[in-house]
Amino acid sequence: MKINANASGTRTIEISEENLLIIEKYSLFERIANSMGIVDETSLEKLKCTVRSLVASQEEDSKALLQLALVLYDDNMKSCGLCNLIALYNEWLAQKPKEEEQIQAAE
Repeated sequence: MKINANASGTRTIEISEENLLIIEKYSLFERIANSMGIVDETSLEKLKCTVRSLVASQEEDSKALLQLALVLYDDNMKSCGLCNLIALYNEWLAQKPKEEEQIQAAE
């Protein structure tokens, strides 16, 4: 999956399902927006610090967290990219129950 990193769509960042699973596991997008509901550069910096702290505190293998950190620290990642990542995550979450229902129906 790819997200646009800028408004014009000339730069993209590759996002894996593993990245989305890590975001879900650690609830990284909860309270990411500021008090007015806006996602900006400060939100991105806060998220980077959170992920960096999680990586530093991990005693086990933190390869998935490191891969997410690479996405967040990508030179092209700006607030627009973060907004698109949040939109992709929300879309992924919405599809997830449907997939789980299909798996249960097949069993």
